[in-house]
Order: sequence, then C-alpha cells, then structure tokens
Amino acid sequence: RMRLLSRWFAAMPASLLRRHPYPQVLGFWATCFTRGPWEAAQQIAASSCVRSEDPRVQAHLAAMRPLLLAMQDRYQEAYVAGLASLQEVPASSSFARSVLFNAMANIFCVLGNAREAHRQLDGARASRGDGNFNRMYTESMEGILDLLAGRLRHAKARFRVAVDATHVVNFNHAHGNAWAGVLYACVAYEADQLDRAEHLLNVYLPMAREVGLPDHMILSHVMRARISFVAGDVDRALHALAELEDIGYTRKLLRVAVAARLERARLLLQQGSGPAAQEELQRAAMPDIWARERAQRLLAHDLDYLELAQLRWTLAFGDAASAVAPLTRELEMARLGGRNRRAVKIQLLRAMAQHAAGQLEAAMDSIAQVLRVCGQEGLVRTVLDEGPSAAALVRQFAQGRSNARTASTDPIMEDHLDRLLQAFGPAPAPLDDGSGSPAPESLTAKEIRVLELLAEGYSNSAMAGKLFVSDSTVRTHLRNLNLKLGASSRTHAVALARKRGLIG
Repeated sequence: RMRLLSRWFAAMPASLLRRHPYPQVLGFWATCFTRGPWEAAQQIAASSCVRSEDPRVQAHLAAMRPLLLAMQDRYQEAYVAGLASLQEVPASSSFARSVLFNAMANIFCVLGNAREAHRQLDGARASRGDGNFNRMYTESMEGILDLLAGRLRHAKARFRVAVDATHVVNFNHAHGNAWAGVLYACVAYEADQLDRAEHLLNVYLPMAREVGLPDHMILSHVMRARISFVAGDVDRALHALAELEDIGYTRKLLRVAVAARLERARLLLQQGSGPAAQEELQRAAMPDIWARERAQRLLAHDLDYLELAQLRWTLAFGDAASAVAPLTRELEMARLGGRNRRAVKIQLLRAMAQHAAGQLEAAMDSIAQVLRVCGQEGLVRTVLDEGPSAAALVRQFAQGRSNARTASTDPIMEDHLDRLLQAFGPAPAPLDDGSGSPAPESLTAKEIRVLELLAEGYSNSAMAGKLFVSDSTVRTHLRNLNLKLGASSRTHAVALARKRGLIG
C-alpha cells in the first residue's frame, strides 16, 4: 500500500502538490518507506514544507527527522533530534506520534537502553496511531529487543505477527513489509528452516535493498550467502557478498561494505584458506566502524563483529589456548550488557577453544551450558554455523554422556542435541598415517581440481557448472577419488588430500 501511495504521489503534478503542503508531507512518508531516507530527505529539502504554518505539517516533519537519520545509520544525531521532536509532536497527530515513538524505541535500543526502548513502545501503543503499519513496527521492535536478549521463541512470535500486520494473513508470510520480513527470515534461518528463510529473502531482500536499511541489508545478504554456501553454491554466496560490498560503497555506508568483508573472511575460513581469511579481516579492521559497534547495539553485528571474527581465526589457524582468556572477557561483557544471544555464541567459541587446547573438562562444562540454552530457545544455526570444530565438540559431548549412561534431567536439551547431531551428519572417518597413500601424480589434473572445489564447499551441480561437465561425470570423479585416497566420504577425502599435500 505504501508503494501504491508512492506511485499516486509521483503521478501528481509537482505544482499542485506545492500548493498543498499537507498532502505533500504525506508523500514524504511514502517515499521514505519505499525508496529510502535519502530520497525522502532530498524531497523535504527541495520543498517549502519546512516553512509551512500548518501544525499538522510541522508535526509530521518533526517525527520524520529522527527516523530519517536513524535509517541513514546516524543514530547519535537521531537521538538528539528525537529528544527535540518528542516535545514538538502533539498527541493529536496520532500517526506521526506513533511513528516517532517507534523510531525512538529503535534509537534507544541501538544506544543500549532497552528499558527506555520498551517505554517508547508503550507510548506508541497508547498514542492511538495503532493502525496496522505502526503495529508492524511496534511488534518488530519488541521482537528485536527479544532477539538481542536471547529470547528467540518470543522474537519469532513477534516477527510473525509483524509480518502479517500489514496484509491479510497467508501461509507463506510473504506479503508484509521489508522491515518485518527480513527479521522473520532471521529467525527462520536460526531455526535451520533454510527453505523458508530463502523464500522470505527472495521476497524481502530486494525491498530492503531498495529502501536502504543498513542492518537489514547486511542481515539479508549474509543469510543468502550462508544458505548458498550450505547448499554448495559457493559462487552464489560470493556474489551475495560482492553485491553487499558494492551497495555499501555506492550508498556511502561503510559499515555495510565492511560487513561484507567480515563475512567473506568467515567463508574463506570455512574453506580452510587461512591467509586469505586473515587478509580479509585486516581489510575489515576499520577502527572507527568497530569502535562505534562497541558503543552501540547494531542487530547485524550482534553475533558478527571484528574481535569475535579475529578470535575465530585464531581458533582455526593459530594458538587456540590463547583465545580462551579474551573469549572469557568478551563473554563477561556480553552478560553484563544483557546481550544473551551474543553470550551464547561467545561461550560456544570458548568451548571450542578449550576443546582444541586440551581443556576437556572445561570444554564439556561450557558446551553443556550452551546446549541447554540452545535447546530452550531453539537456537540451531548458532551452533551449526561454526562448522566441523563445533561438530567435533558436540559429538564428543554426546559420546561422553552415552559412555557414562548419564540419565537425562533435561529432555529438551537431549532432543536438541539429537537434532544437532543429525544436522552435522556422521563423523568423518579417522585419518590414517599416510602409509600406502598414492603419490600426487596418481591423481589426474581434473581430479585435483575436483578436490579443490570440494574443499571450497561446492556441491556436485556447482562443480559440474564450473568444470563444464555433467553431474554424472562429477560423481565419477568423486568415486575415483574415494577409491584412490581410501576415503569414506567427501569430507574424509578433503581431509586426506590436505594431509598428503595434494591441496592447500
């Protein structure tokens, strides 16, 4: 409906709108929510509305000021403008006042004041601007606060209500607003409902990109990249990140471009490319961006920020034991700030560091706490996204309970543990000592290339496309590789090839 309204205003003669400031200012709202805050700000600056004596016009402009600044990723300026606007917008302007309360709730949330954010949301509900549009924003903001606090189930319920608030309820939840739609995709992704998340992203990612919401653009492109990588479509994953980086530079949103680099480093880490991942991390290390992230609570960086990415790299390619102490400090900071979702991720990484460093008792205690919380809230991708190292830790925890025949006192955790084990798949076969392994020349050049693509995460169909061969030819290469290497699976083949120096 906002898009329809925007088209109507675009069809009106500019000379007619200039004579009627009140309809003109309503058109600014439509522009803001469909084509983004920059275009809306340009329209306001080019109009004479700021000089209008109509109190309704001034109320709408006052409500827009902090909202536009927040949407432009200028939260500190938005906070200052918003405090002034709260004094200027009268209760009689119910729509403007409700939008202002919702905008201020978002600003207070980013600045770390959850209590005041909730108070602003209460104000939005009480302002009688409680149409479906404002209801969508209010429920979305409540969901964001729940998500940051680690209450995934509450957040999912909020986002589902929000995404259906602006349209007739339907099975796919695909006719809502981009603000709520991307958030609903986030909780679907976290629950490992990748098909649903992909469907929602197909609908809402283009909208989020058009409006230009920084955190929504980051979240949606990163999710698309991860879903593509899980499916073995590495090229599509890299394209999503290249697109995100380009958007960041084109729209002068450096945080967006840096987020693309950070996620690219993570993808390279999963491919086993330590030097390349480190180079991307160095390119992403922009002090101003990450100092600001430390001071604010930006949803896109709740789990993905520079310090944690650097510690993840240390776990994979450096001295894992040296990561335990800084991860403990990060965990304490997250808990003190009430950032429970972040705390779960950090505690998982600390458990992985303890496991890699041989601190088995501490690692088992840590992973038990992580799995308990994950089971309660349905957190799945938080664990799965950490890959083989997390899988090894979870398997050892499960094996320890099985060997000890520990009676379960937490059936929810046990069910969740089974779900994770199923998602990780069977453990790779143990590596032999390399005796009797074939010399590198016993593998053909094409088989070496298949191994390289396999190590990078490509699926059979994606490899076929890269090599210009059929799927059946790829399957033949894989069977030959397993026979020559003595491998029992794809991951086993890659591990053996790396151990024998056949691939990097």
